[in-house]
Formats: sequence, C-alpha cells, structure tokens
Amino acid sequence: MNEQQNLFEAAQDTVKNEEIILFALGDFQSRGKVLAMRELALDRLRGAFKRASEKFGVDELSDDQIAETLGNLGAKVKKVPNFVAKHPYRVTISEELSNKGKEFFKDTLEND
Repeated sequence: MNEQQNLFEAAQDTVKNEEIILFALGDFQSRGKVLAMRELALDRLRGAFKRASEKFGVDELSDDQIAETLGNLGAKVKKVPNFVAKHPYRVTISEELSNKGKEFFKDTLEND
C-alpha cells in the first residue's frame, strides 16, 4: 500500500508543478511580454515562477524541476553550460502552451 501512496504523491506533485508553470506562463504574458515561439533564457521567466510559487504557497521550483515540467508540457527546453548562464536553460514555448498558460492564469484569478 505504501508503494501506491508514493506513486499517488508523485503524481500529485507533478500536477502541482504543472499548475505552477502554467500560472507563471500566464503571469508572464499578463505583463505584456511576448512568450510564444521565441527562445528565452530561463532567467527571464524566474520572476513569474517566483510569483506563481507564492500564489500557491509552495517553495520555488528548482531550475531542473521547471525545465522538466516545461518539457513534459511540450515546451522545447535546451540546457546550456553553467558558465553561460546562472539558470542554464533556454526555453521555447509553443503557441498552444502559451494559450494554455493564459487560460489557466485567467481561470485561477477568476476562481479566487
């Protein structure tokens, strides 16, 4: 039974991470910034991820957690050497994922 609980807890964490990421993508765009179909340094998105973590009352996600979750959601994620950037990832968000983030952000704010 413990194995099932661990599997369930892992799935719950993934959903939570996805919610944080989607909220952050919507937050970034709500500030008038273009997100879709351009490569951005992860550092450019860190403020949005921080605000999303605060919104959900959870610890900030690590760069690796953000990159993994973005990849799972369909973003193109490219790791760069650590000496190139403090947050060593570049991400490209599709139009579809960008729109999903906008909708999630809007729905979350409306439900508060």
